[in-house]
Amino acid sequence: MFFCSLYSGSSGNSILVSTEKSKVLIDAGLPGKSIENALSTIGESPNEIDAIFVTHEHTDHTKGVGVLSRKYDIPIYTDALTWEAMSKSIGKIKEKNIKIIENNHVNIKDMDILSYRISHDAVSPHGYSICSNNKKFSLATDLGYFSKEVEQALKGADAILLESNHDVEMLKFGPYPYVLKRRILSNEGHLSNDDCGRAIINLMDGNFKRIMLGHLSKTNNYPELAYETVKNILIENKLKLNKDIDLLMADRSAPTKCIEF
Repeated sequence: MFFCSLYSGSSGNSILVSTEKSKVLIDAGLPGKSIENALSTIGESPNEIDAIFVTHEHTDHTKGVGVLSRKYDIPIYTDALTWEAMSKSIGKIKEKNIKIIENNHVNIKDMDILSYRISHDAVSPHGYSICSNNKKFSLATDLGYFSKEVEQALKGADAILLESNHDVEMLKFGPYPYVLKRRILSNEGHLSNDDCGRAIINLMDGNFKRIMLGHLSKTNNYPELAYETVKNILIENKLKLNKDIDLLMADRSAPTKCIEF
């Protein structure tokens, strides 16, 4: 099993998760051509994508969904409320490719995909965990806060892409208007670097984990700061990099190295 962050940030998000028999995208928040180029960069083809899973209706997660579905005949999976919220903006989709997730669970070939609720200012936002052959990958971005439901969903994951969106001080004293700052800092906004680090501590279970920090703000964060902030929290809690945890960074504008586990 492996995953690759194709893009991760406020300008667009898309993640490829692959097993021996299956390949799925979680979100496609850039133009279809950008997703095609990113897949080509890592030696993958959109013709082989079995499904696109959508976390929520914001355009940085849905911009390329309709184009890819129409061009490559790819099913789109999300819940009923998110489908209703995004359907007009993504264009006409074949009826057979509209897949409404019920009971928070879908099987695709050798993948079990579980959805779980997250707190964000969207109609019905979800994260996803994908299990196959006793391995588990979880995506948790656009989190207003790290809830018990999210913690339970991520427990036991071998690899996680986790939001480390902003530095609180940069956000407070940065150029955003007050209303937007309040939104980001709210329980329906985004997870800060410090909260990300504390969340990781709660997820450690004695097994080695690969955790990639993603969805960084271009204005209120930068990769070195996010990495150092989280790393210091891990070290303060007696965790050892490369022994207990492999801490990685997602790129906002290009595919990150594929992580196999």
